[in-house]
Amino acid sequence: MRTRSRQPIRWGLVAMATIWMMVIVPLSAVAAPYAALVMDARSGEVLHASNADTRLHPASLTKMMTLYVVFEAVENGEITLDTPVRISKHAASEPPSKLGLRSGSTIKLRYLIRAAAVKSANDAATALGEAIEGSEAAFARRMNRTAKALGMTRTTFKNAHGLTEEGHLSTARDMTLLGRHLFYDYPEYYNLFSRVTADAGLKTVYHTNRRLLSDYKGADGIKTGYTRAAGFNLTASAERGGERIIATVFGGRSTATRNAKVAELLDLGFRSAPSRVAVNRPTKPVYMGKVGPGPADDGHSVPGGVGKTVRLASAAAVKKSLRPQPRPGEAIVASATPDVGNKQDIEKALLAAAETITEDARPAAQGSIAPSANPKARPQDLVLASVDPTAETTPKAQEPASDPVQKVVTRISTSGGRHWGINVGRYPSQYKAQKVLLKTALNEMETLDGSLRKVVKRSTGFDANFMGLTRETADLACRRLQAKQITCFMIDPGA
Repeated sequence: MRTRSRQPIRWGLVAMATIWMMVIVPLSAVAAPYAALVMDARSGEVLHASNADTRLHPASLTKMMTLYVVFEAVENGEITLDTPVRISKHAASEPPSKLGLRSGSTIKLRYLIRAAAVKSANDAATALGEAIEGSEAAFARRMNRTAKALGMTRTTFKNAHGLTEEGHLSTARDMTLLGRHLFYDYPEYYNLFSRVTADAGLKTVYHTNRRLLSDYKGADGIKTGYTRAAGFNLTASAERGGERIIATVFGGRSTATRNAKVAELLDLGFRSAPSRVAVNRPTKPVYMGKVGPGPADDGHSVPGGVGKTVRLASAAAVKKSLRPQPRPGEAIVASATPDVGNKQDIEKALLAAAETITEDARPAAQGSIAPSANPKARPQDLVLASVDPTAETTPKAQEPASDPVQKVVTRISTSGGRHWGINVGRYPSQYKAQKVLLKTALNEMETLDGSLRKVVKRSTGFDANFMGLTRETADLACRRLQAKQITCFMIDPGA
């Protein structure tokens, strides 16, 4: 009798366990809907779309926007790569994946960027948001404002890391657009997304997408994401023979199946895209500054590193971009490089543009310059040290600083021969060195006016040099470039 009475209970438990395995487990594995989009990055043409405008959980694809806003802030002088960031209790308490930041500690911004881009560290992403805007809520508002400016019409961000939160949603189309903007708007940072490993200060971190990076020819980014609600997400980019394809997948069932699907979509893109097409670069949004304190903020100042704070400025107070505007003649140079995918065409255009700059900016022959054209330096013409851009340093005798990065100064002495130069790096090809020289010349016209761009072939590469500078000008140019995180050293006349 006892044995018979146990049979129904036993079978009842088995039935309940079976139902649990059949219903609960699959829900956690396949609950996320599938969505995908494939785009030709050069033209912006959509080559394939499936459920691409459905609002879904983006997971850590969110960090693409976090990093985009950080790159914008660095470019416009709100913060530097070497700014020490104080870690809040909130940032340190974020769940994995994480770098392991401790509350109250400080770490350079550059390491937080690497941890967020490569390891997808949630604590690093939150710390980045707080460093830029003072609070994660204010940073999320800036993310949403930036998303709107980029044309991401169906995206709403609630945090900087992408962990599931009500209303934190995006689409495959919007994330593909964001990936394209990262590539074109901040090419100097894009290599972060292809690093298999990176030094994140506290430790070496490993890329969350290193399998696809190593297995798929031409893959060089961008970002993975996973939560139970989102599934396995990925926005990937690859380049082959001058063609670049970006593909996004939402709702993958596993890392392996997601990677296989993305590889399939990238293959589809390369088959469908034309081999030659005019590049239609996306329009970079106008810089609008900080969002400033909102209802959830204290309206005061926030940690901005060791021994200082960063004041929050209202975006409404910024009427126009703080980037310097082109002077007459520069617009012609900027437009001299056609947006085409052919390397030979680009190289010819770069050379033509370089010649244009050289001819327009080259000073008159020394024999035709009267002695009075080189006056001795006056007291206000002395080279100044790097200054705090937030301080009021604009005297009546000089123009307001047009570049918000750590600006070194205004005027220099013109005494001395123009026999000095500067080096801005060594590159694997003459084409790359020439391209960097042109970009640097346009970025730093104030001090490099009249200099000559010269590529010197070495056994290990091609040196990109600016020659024909005075010692004072070379020193000033290097310090200004270094303030913008650009490698530079002086070349003396005997070199």
